[in-house]
Amino acid sequence: MSEINQQGLPVTIITGFLGSGKTTLLNQILQNDSNQKVAVLVNEFGEINIDAQLLVSYDDDMVELSNGCICCTINEGLVEAVTRILSRGEKVDRLIIETTGVADPLPIILTFVGSDFREFTHLDSVITLIDAETFTPEHFNSEVAYKQIAYGDILLLNKIDLVDREQLTALETYIASIKNNPRIIHTQYAQVPLPLILDLGLTQIDNYAEAEHREHHHHHSHHLEADGFVSLSFESDKPFDVYKFQKFLNEGLPLEVFRAKGIVWFAGSELRHIFQLCGQRNDIKSEPWSTPPLNQLVFIGRHLDTDKLRQQLNDCLATSVTV
Repeated sequence: MSEINQQGLPVTIITGFLGSGKTTLLNQILQNDSNQKVAVLVNEFGEINIDAQLLVSYDDDMVELSNGCICCTINEGLVEAVTRILSRGEKVDRLIIETTGVADPLPIILTFVGSDFREFTHLDSVITLIDAETFTPEHFNSEVAYKQIAYGDILLLNKIDLVDREQLTALETYIASIKNNPRIIHTQYAQVPLPLILDLGLTQIDNYAEAEHREHHHHHSHHLEADGFVSLSFESDKPFDVYKFQKFLNEGLPLEVFRAKGIVWFAGSELRHIFQLCGQRNDIKSEPWSTPPLNQLVFIGRHLDTDKLRQQLNDCLATSVTV
């Protein structure tokens, strides 16, 4: 069992209007070969491009793929669909839910935040796709469009190849009027490095860390670097000062950071803290240590000033009081 599973199954909600690229993104996730067993809940299989070579079994509302991923429809209701996934013999690593294009994501978010599922799942991120070409505030001057943007942790501004700089700037200005410091990624064909929007899985952090010691190219970071994305791993055998770390998250975290995750050790705390960040939302859960305490974090972002970030993290470390 990975650490994260004790915290419950990570849930990602993908929202955005019809035609914004949600299905394209889901197809990429279903075909991932990162050894992540993903369950994708959709409203209908219609658009999902299930690779025939991957197909293992197929019934009315569930499809299984050979890479361990499953795709399931929400015909009978979201709660039932999630329950089905949770009660399966074969465990999955994460759950992805596609909302209908006209859905307000809030009720779906609340299903995980305020319900019986809180014990078994945790909301990892809300990803909002926006079609850069057809999305105009006038056209979509709707409550739903507003909410999809307001609740999105990371906004994928998709189909940017179809618009000019001016249109893009106007759109980003509009988004900024709804959302403070939005984390926006420009995409074409909804292509985005999966570690940016999915769980980084702490096992992957270990790989990152080891890879950074050995050499700088691990295949994950390699794929990230191609797009100007950088990952920074930070380790320390000294604890953080909890106030400094919180202040850093609230005020010092560079906007270029989209995703972060790790194990955090605070001075004066007996517990091991599991830290997650997606967009601007972060979450810290606690459990007892089963190993000697340490800090082990990974940050992923675009064009990050890694030296500065490393310095900021070092500045959060607790200073030992000498008498």
